[in-house]
Amino acid sequence: MADRVTVIGWDGSPLTAAARAALGAATLVAGAAHHLALPEVPRGAERIRLGSVALAARRIAAHRGTAVVFADGDPGFFGVVRTLRAPEFGLEVEVVPAVSSVATAFARAGMPWDDAHVVVAHPRTLRRAVNVCRAHTKVAVLTSPGAGPAELGLLLEGVHRTFVICEELGTDREQVSVVTSDRAADHTWRDPNVVIVIGGPVGAAEGGGWIAGRDPATGPRGWTLPGSTYGALGEGENDLLRAAQLARTGPRTGDLVWDIGCGGGAFAVEAARAGAAVIAVDRDMEACARTDAAARRLGVQLQIVHGTAPHVLENLPEPDVVRVGGGGAAVVSAVADRRPQRIVTHAGTRDAAELVGRDLTEHGYDVECALLQSVELDTRAWTETERSVAFLLSGVLPLREG
Repeated sequence: MADRVTVIGWDGSPLTAAARAALGAATLVAGAAHHLALPEVPRGAERIRLGSVALAARRIAAHRGTAVVFADGDPGFFGVVRTLRAPEFGLEVEVVPAVSSVATAFARAGMPWDDAHVVVAHPRTLRRAVNVCRAHTKVAVLTSPGAGPAELGLLLEGVHRTFVICEELGTDREQVSVVTSDRAADHTWRDPNVVIVIGGPVGAAEGGGWIAGRDPATGPRGWTLPGSTYGALGEGENDLLRAAQLARTGPRTGDLVWDIGCGGGAFAVEAARAGAAVIAVDRDMEACARTDAAARRLGVQLQIVHGTAPHVLENLPEPDVVRVGGGGAAVVSAVADRRPQRIVTHAGTRDAAELVGRDLTEHGYDVECALLQSVELDTRAWTETERSVAFLLSGVLPLREG
């Protein structure tokens, strides 16, 4: 095992005295090409071009001597420190910090970033990173080869965003470009880069925020809001059924939710309030307008698609969670063909519920069904004002849980 491992953050500034001392004693240095080219790297030291951090950690663990690992930006912020400290390598590290590339990118853009989400995009997590960009107004994306500005722009089709693309921060090749998301695929971008994705109103909360990222307490209090918040709601949008649908689907940050037959927008807005990206679909233009108004009023981001399911669904990006509020068994079947993790819908009769349930089972979903009945009372006279009954159906793909 290496006698000592020092991780040096590098942001383009001159090396500190602590970094120079650690580097001067190094018998092994790992880093990117521009790190290994620094004049302070000892000539006799073994050099490792840093690609896979895990592979480098194994070589460092087997090395007898003093090791230095370079990392761009802050190595403790989505950086190499986590991998090097993993139990399987047994490495104890000292860290010489630097300004994170995210902080530098926002400084170059002249914008505050305490209200930003920060995500990492590589080919395995690219879709979830894009969903965060759909759902939130200010996101910093730490990119990787194959999951960079061009790929982000392509997957954001239909959603307008502004990209601030910061290439090779801290080097003499540093460049900052501002483009719209639909133009990002027209260029070839240099690695490494950070993309700031902006859409909708931007800025810190009035008087300054108190928590980094999106304030979870913004907006009215309540997991589901009273129907009166949305005005006139249609069949299948009552408070109890909507709360049960949200409980069964569990929308969360990084998910893409389809709300098919969005009606007054209640489910779509509340899924967005939970942090998910939402595409709300309805064949009624007035329903689309009501949903858009509700989203604006409650300060959430939605993509609204006017059209008739199932045909309008063909070109939409892959969902994680789907609520089918209208269209019946044919739409549920078409949704199941796309294999979202969870599907929820409702039926007015047992026969209709059985038809949908059998189809979901044939598609490989674990199906649950419950009969929900709600009775609203006027508490001034304790008399019944409204009664509703619905069969709630949900399907879960077992292999995609977690």
